Amino acid sequence: MTTGLDAADRLLDRIRATRTEPVTDHRTAALALTVAANLPVLLWGEPGIGKSATLAQLAAGLGAPLETVIASVHEPSDFAGLPIVGEDPAVQGVPMAPPDWAVRLARTGNGVLFFDELSSAPPAVQAALLRVVLERRVGSLTLPPSIRIVAAANPPASAADGWHLSPPLANRFVHLHWTHDPRVVARGLTGTWPAVEIPALAPDRAGGALARARGAIAGFLTARPGLTHHLPADAEARGGAWPSPRTWDMALRLLVFHFCAGTAREALATALVGAVGDGAGLELITYLDELDLPDPERVLADPAAFALPDRGDRQLAFLTAVVSAIEGAPDRARWESGWTVLAKAVDAGVPDVAARAAFDLARMRDPSWPVPPAIDAFIGVLTASGLLTGA
Repeated sequence: MTTGLDAADRLLDRIRATRTEPVTDHRTAALALTVAANLPVLLWGEPGIGKSATLAQLAAGLGAPLETVIASVHEPSDFAGLPIVGEDPAVQGVPMAPPDWAVRLARTGNGVLFFDELSSAPPAVQAALLRVVLERRVGSLTLPPSIRIVAAANPPASAADGWHLSPPLANRFVHLHWTHDPRVVARGLTGTWPAVEIPALAPDRAGGALARARGAIAGFLTARPGLTHHLPADAEARGGAWPSPRTWDMALRLLVFHFCAGTAREALATALVGAVGDGAGLELITYLDELDLPDPERVLADPAAFALPDRGDRQLAFLTAVVSAIEGAPDRARWESGWTVLAKAVDAGVPDVAARAAFDLARMRDPSWPVPPAIDAFIGVLTASGLLTGA
């Protein structure tokens, strides 16, 4: 039987039908980069600007199910698991049963887990979320590693019964500040919204990308050791992005994916600031702009044709990148080329910079490989360490 509401529902279906198109917005690209790198990401923004719709579009673009969990209406036990008493608790223990949404994600094997209204979750719920976000543990269940974790939050001033995020929870996310673009809204209301496209990775760049990223982060933190860990003084800043060994590991992963995909500088900058905070992130971006590391694979192919950088932190970044590249695909020829590179650092009068890399390179030696002449400059310190025993 047809009712008057049937026509209304058909009209609503037509209004809801939309298209998507590629965009070059740096925030959207930063979100895509972070999701590709499988880092938990938190979108901050005022109510009604499209955070939830963006994440729904992200899941649709991935072809993955979206599980939305409103964090603020759950109890801590919903994330830590509910105790279920078995036949013999003294022998088998008491398992913590996961909620239905976690079981669905585990059964599917992939998907997007979306925590909405995160800043409205009280401290006890935030504490229960720590293992979910970092370790993917929900009760006794471990979520598959391919599950992407995203969240959305309103600033405490505009959230419903808002709280600042606890520092441990905040430090587990890449924070992206989401704002509306009037042009995007106008275009969307005509039926076309921006698509969230995951960057295309070039697998052949993976080894060099990891080596360059490791070198860059090592060089930067050598130059700015005070930024390795810096917990902000005020509660609001502690609830956002700030530098710690955990977030520097996030920055490393973002750099690797950036080098593999060739994403835009603005997208990388937005993601890095979201990982380690404004001050450290902007300094890192400036450092990367000035670093200009040569491709370690090209250096290993012709170690005699490169010039060592002048500054100590850049020298360390370069040598770290070279050693990391060798570690990714070790063989005798590459190993010997690495010693030729390190010997240039000794000739340049900076053996202390090369010594750290020399230890790492020496550990890769196959017992059948002869000791190359270039190792002579390090023979004393390496023999004392026992790394060349039996050479």
